[in-house]
Amino acid sequence: KENGFETMIVKYLVENNHYEEGGNSDYNKIYAIDEVRLFRFLHDTQDEKLAELRIEDNEIEKKKFLDRLSKKISDDGVINIIRKGMKYKNKTVDFYMVRPSEGNQDAKESYDKNIFSVTRQLRYSNDYGRLALDVCIFLNGLPIITMELKNQITKQNHDDAIRQYMTDRTPDELLFQFKRCIVHFAVDDDEIYMCTELKKEKSFFMPFNKGNNNGAGNPRNPNGLKTDYLWKDILTKPCLSNILENYVQITEEKDEDTGHKSYKQIFPRYHQLDVVRKLIADVREEGSGHNYLIQHSAGSGKSNSIAWTAYRLASLHDSKDMSVFSSVIVVTDRTVLDEQLQETISGFDHTIGAVETIDDKKNSKNLKDAINNGARIIVTSLQKF
Repeated sequence: KENGFETMIVKYLVENNHYEEGGNSDYNKIYAIDEVRLFRFLHDTQDEKLAELRIEDNEIEKKKFLDRLSKKISDDGVINIIRKGMKYKNKTVDFYMVRPSEGNQDAKESYDKNIFSVTRQLRYSNDYGRLALDVCIFLNGLPIITMELKNQITKQNHDDAIRQYMTDRTPDELLFQFKRCIVHFAVDDDEIYMCTELKKEKSFFMPFNKGNNNGAGNPRNPNGLKTDYLWKDILTKPCLSNILENYVQITEEKDEDTGHKSYKQIFPRYHQLDVVRKLIADVREEGSGHNYLIQHSAGSGKSNSIAWTAYRLASLHDSKDMSVFSSVIVVTDRTVLDEQLQETISGFDHTIGAVETIDDKKNSKNLKDAINNGARIIVTSLQKF
């Protein structure tokens, strides 16, 4: 039965991935948050700050704080709230503790205070009390992932889950509004599809599959369901934290003719995550100086794969905490791809330092200076060499 599929996934997340299991009584429908875990996390990590801001002095103060948080999530997105926190009165309130570097015990203790939780059959609607989402994953009380599950034994599959998102799980509800959740998964026992912006019948779902014999779908799994990599690998705390810190992104796109700005929320597809992880793991093991060939089909997200790889390589350190690369140079011989790459890479957070783009307005001397000055990431065309 479908609820057996749901039980299996939630049980694994709780028993093996050490999630907490939440309930509908913890969920505040007005703000679309797990209020119980949100305030527990804030007390565990920023108790003095909470007292100084007097957030819980009375219901009025608490409402002001939650109103502000809800507006910031709507405006900036839950990704940015997790990454940067929120300025409230004279303080910055953090909603996530980053993964520690090796040997940093204080940072490890802080990271361990993050609360990953899962709630099944979440009754999310104020107006339609019987509507329930199969699975919702929260980080410190903030919803980040939703899932609709279908079991093919019951004659339904991921297509039915996608239709459910398009018809029942619409942005009319706060939880499903753009940027309030990072990704929505339609899952059956054979395949997984994902969407980062629900727009009713215009919602665009992409495969989150491993691929099978150079084709679509997933390979046979001798140890379980074909799709169990989602909860056994992707949704582990280390992997999900890595995705939150290094991959997910809200990018801005500007129409050159009208000046209109639009926003896109990005979550890595499985093959993108796989290639970056494999490259970084091999470089960490073998060091610099090796060649790799990555083949991508058209429309499979080359620019993002290159950008993620460049950022990870630029911040990679060896066992002595020394940078493996002084600079990462992205070279292309296609002008269109070059422009797209520049926009993609420049749109990412510059936590590792400057990104130099040697475009048509610059010359070979600018490229030479960027290399000599140790720019962390340099994007250039082949012609500039």
